[in-house]
Amino acid sequence: MTRVPLDRRAFLRYSALTGAALGGAGLLAACGGGGDGDTPNGTTPDGSRFGTVAVQLSWLKNIEFAGEYFADARGYFRDAGFGSVNLVAGGAASTSVEAGLDTGKVWLGLSAPQTTAPAVLEGLPAKIVAATYQKNPFAIVSSAARPITSPADMKGRRIGVQDTNQLIFNALLSANGMKPGDVTIVPAQFDPTPLANGEVDGWVSYVTNEPITLTAKGFANTHFLFADFGLPLVAETLTVTQKTIDTERDKLKAFLTAEIKGWKDAVADPAESARLAVEVYGKDQKLDLAEQTLEARAQNDLVVSAATRTDGLLTMTDALVEQNIAALRTAKIDITAAQLFDLSVLREVYAENPGLR
Repeated sequence: MTRVPLDRRAFLRYSALTGAALGGAGLLAACGGGGDGDTPNGTTPDGSRFGTVAVQLSWLKNIEFAGEYFADARGYFRDAGFGSVNLVAGGAASTSVEAGLDTGKVWLGLSAPQTTAPAVLEGLPAKIVAATYQKNPFAIVSSAARPITSPADMKGRRIGVQDTNQLIFNALLSANGMKPGDVTIVPAQFDPTPLANGEVDGWVSYVTNEPITLTAKGFANTHFLFADFGLPLVAETLTVTQKTIDTERDKLKAFLTAEIKGWKDAVADPAESARLAVEVYGKDQKLDLAEQTLEARAQNDLVVSAATRTDGLLTMTDALVEQNIAALRTAKIDITAAQLFDLSVLREVYAENPGLR
């Protein structure tokens, strides 16, 4: 597709908007990024090898970041050589990871291919180096009494779609040979009460969230995943600048090693994942422990796949990479795998530490 070049200010504005517009990756820019190059032990102000880095999360501090919580709480970041890792919460109205990377205010961010790819095409020198979710969590949830179990079932039905999810929803339609006119799109916020009240027939949601909260409120529901119907995008992708890959490779490898350890713990212990989210890292969010535990268990189905059982957590197979490129093309985002992904650093981590698998 034809793209109009943007100047730097326009790019930053575009990056912030696409972070919100493409599904849960709009974020708050952090304070303080990483330094230049790998540093010898003891040369940083805090005496650690790599000092302090800012890591921007893709949403508020809930269960989605259990692996990061474990890596911090159990000292894996510290053991890897970091003085501290500043986990900065995001939110729908905040600046995108991509803008934070561009300005140097964050060293690494959790984002999504459909958000990072447009920024790269507009000139951001960044790459995805790992993927936490092997499947993206987007789903259409509906009443069990009037189930919608496939995109075809949506024809003629009323679907609640948030402004930030319009583009990904349209991509779902396109991937399944449908047009926006085939459904009645009802503008929505994030509270799925209109679905429970019968005002709409389906609702764009995260499979790890709304189906669980609706069930807890007594609303029997069902759902289907976007990933199972033509949009097999990964999610919670770890993104850094090309400069980090080129000049801070050892630092990035150390961080990924700690991340893998953290996510192994999170997968093994959903209850403790939930406790860390509710009582420690997301304490100000007033999260519900039982609900977060259920979400942690549901999340594991996205984090763990047949491939990660063999290759290790956060990895992507070549086939999955190509499926993501094809899915982005469906969303009219034309980019190559080499432009968007660099999984070589993660592969080095596993080659050097086979016990992490």
